[in-house]
Amino acid sequence: MTVPPDDRVFQREMAVAYRSGWHFIDLVTAIPHRGDSLMVTLFGEPIVVVREEDEDVRAYRCLRKPRGAPQPVRCAIRYGMVFVNLDRRDHELIEPEPQTAIPHSA
Repeated sequence: MTVPPDDRVFQREMAVAYRSGWHFIDLVTAIPHRGDSLMVTLFGEPIVVVREEDEDVRAYRCLRKPRGAPQPVRCAIRYGMVFVNLDRRDHELIEPEPQTAIPHSA
């Protein structure tokens, strides 16, 4: 069964899946060596997963603008599997609120 992309039910289901946070990409063995990469499209967004020179695996959102720099995406390896988090709220830098300690006298 194919669903046209303009179907409201389909769009609502995609929005729910998109907000759920972490998504499985592939096994870490798919990018075994430094410099290897894997390009996937997740919810219509191109994502590249790269094993960088320091052996870390990182993910980037590819911008559609010409000459746009890739945006880092949170990436995690769990049990030999690569997961990414596309929730933009999760990538915002938030300053921690200062906490003041109030001494209590005995």
